[in-house]
Amino acid sequence: MSNPHDPMSLAHSISRRYFLGRCTGVSLGAMALGLLEAQGAPPTIPPDAPAAMRGLPGLPHHRPQAKNVIFLTQSGGPSQLELFDHKPDLKKWAGMELPESVRQGQRLTTMTANQKQLVMPARTRFAQYGDSGATLGEWLPHHGQAADDLCFIKSMVTDQINHAPAMTTFLTGHQLAGRPSLGAWTSYGLGSENQNLPEYLVLISRMKRPSDQPLYDHYWGSGFLPSRYQGVKLRNSREPVLYLRDPAGLPRTLRRGMLDGVAELNQMRFAKTGDPEIQTRIRQYEMAWRMQSSIPDLTDLSDEPEATFELYGPDSRRPGSYAANCILARRLVERGVRFIQLFHPDWDHHSRLSSWCSARCRDTDQASAALVTDLKQRGLLDETLVLWGGEFGRGVAGQGKWDSPDGGRDHHPRCFTMWLAGGGVQPGMSYGRTDDFSYNAVENPVHVRDLHATVLHLLGIDHEKFSYRFQGLDFKLTGVEPAHVVKDILR
Repeated sequence: MSNPHDPMSLAHSISRRYFLGRCTGVSLGAMALGLLEAQGAPPTIPPDAPAAMRGLPGLPHHRPQAKNVIFLTQSGGPSQLELFDHKPDLKKWAGMELPESVRQGQRLTTMTANQKQLVMPARTRFAQYGDSGATLGEWLPHHGQAADDLCFIKSMVTDQINHAPAMTTFLTGHQLAGRPSLGAWTSYGLGSENQNLPEYLVLISRMKRPSDQPLYDHYWGSGFLPSRYQGVKLRNSREPVLYLRDPAGLPRTLRRGMLDGVAELNQMRFAKTGDPEIQTRIRQYEMAWRMQSSIPDLTDLSDEPEATFELYGPDSRRPGSYAANCILARRLVERGVRFIQLFHPDWDHHSRLSSWCSARCRDTDQASAALVTDLKQRGLLDETLVLWGGEFGRGVAGQGKWDSPDGGRDHHPRCFTMWLAGGGVQPGMSYGRTDDFSYNAVENPVHVRDLHATVLHLLGIDHEKFSYRFQGLDFKLTGVEPAHVVKDILR
């Protein structure tokens, strides 16, 4: 293994970067290996494809119920009290202090630890929807139309109370950065179904105003897995991947020769060092070559009928919007992409909850429900697992003045709601229960690691048998503490 701190190695690396970048005037993002364009190869993975492309030997462990995952990640902690967890009796407690028998000394953030915990009832009215009778807040009317296709888990639990560690746990199973994300584990285990697109793609909403909600790269990172398994983030603009286009006047035959030369140099270097990241680099060049045609085809929505935009809502015509990204997620599933993750930030309702939370609902409600409906109409929902949720919920006590329009809610890890649809999940179901204050999960609590175990199970993976050796230890997504597949919500 080469030493990155060796002066000769560093000089060699710099000279190669200079040759491949400034000297040639060609971006690395445009370089790729493979002859698919010349051969006219199909996008699907052939039986004789490299093993890494097909996934690990022996996987799946059992027959999968889901082939693909779409994770609609709502960053910031949506309030279950306003959206999903109907607690009408809280009106009797309005303005009264939360009983210690309910709080049980649980940790609070520094934002509310020094104020009285005065109960703030939900700011929304609730109604029942569909044959399942699911209860939903009035800010999610389109969810109501899809309620019979959704499975609500109302007893989610996490251990973290602040955003970064909570989201890191939610997506990687551990509060500290450096572990592979759920999407990276999936990519590592199952490989790809499409040669022309990465198996793990990330889409981040382009907000109408600047967002102050940080989204860190390790949320979709590969951790200690080879970097080829990390999520590939598409830019939320008209050019989702920079530098894919060839410079004007550059013939494809010349590009092909350059790529063949780069391939030879990298293979020579790999033969000397054995560094697996060189193989990752080779694969990235190959994928970039293929993406020169696949990405423009993916993001050109001109072939979508008018009915699609009507289904997803008016914001679906705005490139980079959450609604437009939901359409892209469906198109990615149609192209065989294994794991698609959407991030929509600014669900952090410390103040002005009535305007802040309702605005995020307007961003996401119609498109989220439309995605489930669209997948179902196309016969894709049965094999596509859709998840919707954030890293934690919100507390029942008001932050600030509980009876003021400026009142909000603080973070709350002890219970929150998320929903799943398709991919082997029981539709029209509500699972788990919280106490009368939506403060503690009192029936069928589901820890984040139980959710991870369940997702892997639906993909045909036994989480207990799925590990990666790193620094002498066998690491699992679900860690060393007990994790259970939530079998009651499965078909």
